Amino acid sequence: MTLTIETSFDWDGFVERYWDRGPVLYKQAGVLPFAEPEVFEAAVRGTRPPHPLAVPSNVQILVERRQQTRPRDYLPELSDGSLDGYERRMADRLDGQRYALVVHLFHAFSHPVWARAQRFYAGLWERVGQPAHSVGSTMFHGSYEHSPVGVHQDRFATFMFCVRGTKRMRFWDGCPWSDPVHTVLDYQPYLDSSFVAEVEPGDLLYWPSQFYHVGESTGAAPATSVNVGVPRREHRPYYEIKDLFRGTVPAASAPLFTRDDGADGRLAGELPTALADAVDAFEELLGRDRFAERATGLALRVRTGGGFWPTQPPTQPPTQPPTHPPAVPPAVPSAQPPAQPPPLDDGTPVRACAPLLAAPGDGARAYAANGNLSCGVAAPEVLAMLDRLNAGEVVRAGELPAPLRAQARRMLQELESFRALTRADAH
Repeated sequence: MTLTIETSFDWDGFVERYWDRGPVLYKQAGVLPFAEPEVFEAAVRGTRPPHPLAVPSNVQILVERRQQTRPRDYLPELSDGSLDGYERRMADRLDGQRYALVVHLFHAFSHPVWARAQRFYAGLWERVGQPAHSVGSTMFHGSYEHSPVGVHQDRFATFMFCVRGTKRMRFWDGCPWSDPVHTVLDYQPYLDSSFVAEVEPGDLLYWPSQFYHVGESTGAAPATSVNVGVPRREHRPYYEIKDLFRGTVPAASAPLFTRDDGADGRLAGELPTALADAVDAFEELLGRDRFAERATGLALRVRTGGGFWPTQPPTQPPTQPPTHPPAVPPAVPSAQPPAQPPPLDDGTPVRACAPLLAAPGDGARAYAANGNLSCGVAAPEVLAMLDRLNAGEVVRAGELPAPLRAQARRMLQELESFRALTRADAH
């Protein structure tokens, strides 16, 4: 198989010829949603260590092939000024050794990056449907010899946007080895059956999930790319379940259940303490009907986020105490929390700048925008404002009867903190 090269990009042609079919390289097609200065700033925010001796859980840093367990001074800093400054510092620090910096959930650390990616992929969702589960984004930077994991296959269809330097991707249209392993680091015996793509700044490379692949360096100079992965195969309910339970069930993700052998309908035998606690927590959650509430909240966030998790947790309006714990896991934390908007009064006019969505039902319900979920609920009369805002109207809290105005102000101020409303009298 050989690589197809195109010089102009449009979603109709892409979906018809390449989506889930084969790799394609778009050369200088003018579709790059990731600007180098914003990529650098997001890399700084996305790599802040939780403390001086720990690498963040969403970050990998390797020197040669050695995974680093401490950040040392290997992570980008604002004082570097740019990716160029970071590269120079790392060249001096490592004395020419190769290195790799990998930042997962990359878009979540920059609102401009998130907003442009959301707008760009809206064109794809219009044609193939928005994924039910959020897409992933990862920044790869460095002079590494090849991808840290080696040759592998993903469950994602991947879009690679080259930001800086030149990157080489090597592909196989089937598994090149017969051994019962998922990845291979030393893949020289399989080179003859592969084909390559050379990706330069401004290029977009796409490959479907079924292709085995590995990223390679084209020389000693570092390169930077941002990959966006759209789930396409081997999707398991586990991924949604993990999101539903993260932050609720003790000791982490979803409990693992075995076949029901108990005569009384319960699990037979003694369970480890952690698993028993998880099962009890699950039963209690179902008993409070919180499972459906959390599932609804997760669906609202995914739907309004345009396929992407939000960039920052929303600011909490000072007059609105939360009515219950968050129904879904919080967004990835940022090094610089968003500023608190000035209070809204009853006469402040606002209009929507993003789609607004309320949970289904007839009574008081939660609402969401830009992937952020409300910390409370609003009455139906207040939620009716969302339809008017979605229709492009300007609204004011003071338009509602006096007993509802405080609740309307809280809702509008929270939506403003989600970056979903703008003040109509602001420039």
